[in-house]
Amino acid sequence: MKNVVLAAMIVGLWIAQWDCGKAAERSGADRTEAASRTAEKKETRMKAEAEAFLEKYQRQFAALELKSNLAWWAAANSGKQEDFDAQAAAQLALKKFHSDPAAYRQIQRLLKFKDQFEPLEARALEVAELAYKGNQLPEEMLTQMVKLSTEIEQIFKTFRGELEGKRLSNNDLLEKLRDENDSPKRKAIWEALMQPGGAVGAKLVELAKLRNRAAAKLGYANYWEMEIRLQEHDPERLLKIFAELERLTDGPFKEMKEKLDTELAARFKVQPQQIMPWHYDNQFFQAAPPSAKVDLDEFYEKKQKEDVVTLAERFYDDVGLPIHEIVARSDLYEREGKDQHAFSISIDRADDVRTLLNVKPTEEWMDTMLHEEGHAVYDLHVDRSLPYNLREPAHAFTTEGVAMLFGALGKNPTWMIGYAGVDPKRVGELEEAIYEQRRREQLIFARWTLVMLHFEKALYENPDQDLNKLWWDYKGRFQLLRRAADRDQPDWAAKPHFTIAPVYYHNYMLGELFAAQVRHVLADLAGHQGPTSKLSFNGRKEFGTLLTQRVFKPGKRWPWPVFVKEVTGEELTPKYFAAEVR
Repeated sequence: MKNVVLAAMIVGLWIAQWDCGKAAERSGADRTEAASRTAEKKETRMKAEAEAFLEKYQRQFAALELKSNLAWWAAANSGKQEDFDAQAAAQLALKKFHSDPAAYRQIQRLLKFKDQFEPLEARALEVAELAYKGNQLPEEMLTQMVKLSTEIEQIFKTFRGELEGKRLSNNDLLEKLRDENDSPKRKAIWEALMQPGGAVGAKLVELAKLRNRAAAKLGYANYWEMEIRLQEHDPERLLKIFAELERLTDGPFKEMKEKLDTELAARFKVQPQQIMPWHYDNQFFQAAPPSAKVDLDEFYEKKQKEDVVTLAERFYDDVGLPIHEIVARSDLYEREGKDQHAFSISIDRADDVRTLLNVKPTEEWMDTMLHEEGHAVYDLHVDRSLPYNLREPAHAFTTEGVAMLFGALGKNPTWMIGYAGVDPKRVGELEEAIYEQRRREQLIFARWTLVMLHFEKALYENPDQDLNKLWWDYKGRFQLLRRAADRDQPDWAAKPHFTIAPVYYHNYMLGELFAAQVRHVLADLAGHQGPTSKLSFNGRKEFGTLLTQRVFKPGKRWPWPVFVKEVTGEELTPKYFAAEVR
C-alpha cells in the first residue's frame, strides 16, 4: 500500500512538474508573441510616422525651393537690389526651414528604424537629414552667412573691371586678353580681370571665419570638412582620388606645358622662361589658350550667336534628348545687369528647367551651350515618381560629368563636321591639332582643380594665414606658374566660386573623371575602336537612351559610390581620364 501511495505521489509530482513546464512554456510563448505584436505595432507606428513626416516635409520643401529658385532666376537676370534682397530672403527661408531642431531630431530617431522602411523612404530620410544637419545653427548666424554671401555675390554679378579709364565686363576683358600681343598691355588686362579679388577679399576671409564658427557648432573641425561630409564624400577617399590624379598627370602636364610655353614665347617674342600668368588667355589658367596650330574660334566666328543655340538644339534632337522647351524658357544672350556667367536650373524638379547663358559665336560659348543643356536634360529626365528630395542628379559631380561629356563635343572634329557645318577637308588638316588642343584643355583643367581643392581646404583650416602667398605657392606646384615678384593681392578671391559654390570645385574634376568613365561605357556600346576621345555622338540615339535609363532616371536614389558602380561597373577612378590625356 505504501508503494502504491508512493508511486501515486511520484506520478502526481511528475504530472504537476509537466503541467508547470507546459504553463511556463505557454507563458514564454505568450511573452514572445506579445513582444512580437508590440514590435510589429511599433514598426507599423514608425512606418506611419515616417510616411507622415516625409509627406509634409516634401510638400513644404518643394514650395520653399520653388520660391527660392524663382528669386535666384530673377536676380541673375536683372542685377537689381530688390531682386537680390528677395533672393536672400528666399534662401534664408529655406535655411530656416531646415534648421528646425525638432524635425532634425525626429529624422534621426526615424533613421534608427530605416531597415524597416521601403528603400526610397529610407534614402529620402537620409538626404533630408543631410539638409537639416548643415543648418542646425542659430537663426542669427544663418542670417549673417546669407547676408554676407549675397553681398559678395552681388559685387561679382555687377562688377566691371577698370582698364584705361573704362569699365569693362569680364567677357570684354577676356576678349581683349585673347587678342593682345603686347606683354605689358596683357598684364594690365590681367590685373583688371583680378580686380574683383581686391573688392571682396577681406569679406571672403570674414565669411570663411563665420562659416568655420558655424561648422564648429555642428561638431566639425572646419567648414571644409563639414561641406565635404554633407556632400556624402569621405574626405580620405576624395583626397586619395586627387592624389592619384596628381600622380597620373604630373608627367603629361609638364611635357604639355613646356610645348605650350614655347609656342606662347614665339607669339609674344619672349623666352619660354619669361612666360607669366597673363600670357595665357584665361586669368586663372584654367582653360587652354588657342594653340599655334589651330584657333577653334575659326569654326564659329562667322556664325551668329543664334546659330550656336540652333546647332545645340539640332544635336540634342538627334540623340533623342530634345531641348526646345528648355531653350524657350531660357535667357541666352548678354545684357546689362545680367549675370555674366552661365548656369542651368530646375525650377520645380519637374518640367520647368531653364538655362542662363551669354552666348556669342565662339568655341567657348558653343562648349558652354552644350554643357549647360547637358545639365538641363539630366534634370528633365530624372524619374518624377521619386520622392521630391531625390528628384535630382545622383550627385553634383554626376551632373557636371554629363555636362562635360556634351560640352567637349564643341571641339570634336566629327561633331563639328556634322553640326557646325565645318569643311571636312579643313578639319582633316587640323584634326590632330584639334585633339591635342582638347588634351591640353583636359590637363590644364585637372591641374587647376588641384589648386582649388588644396587652397580651399587650407583656407578653412587657417583663414588667417598668408592666403595671397599660399595661392601662388599652389599655382606654382600644380600649374607650374611663375608669380609676379611685386604682386601681393588677393588674386584667389577673384574666383566667384569661393562665395557662390563653396567647397564645390572638386566636383567639377570628379565630373571629368565620371565623363571619361561614361565615355568608355558608350564606346563599348558603339563598338568604337581607338581612343575614346574620338568617339562620335552624331545621331547616336542609343546614347540618349542609355543615359536616360541608367544615368538620368535613377536620380538620387543611391549614394554616389553605389550609383557610379551601377552605371559603369566599377568605382570612380582617374584611370580613364589619364588614358585620354597620355
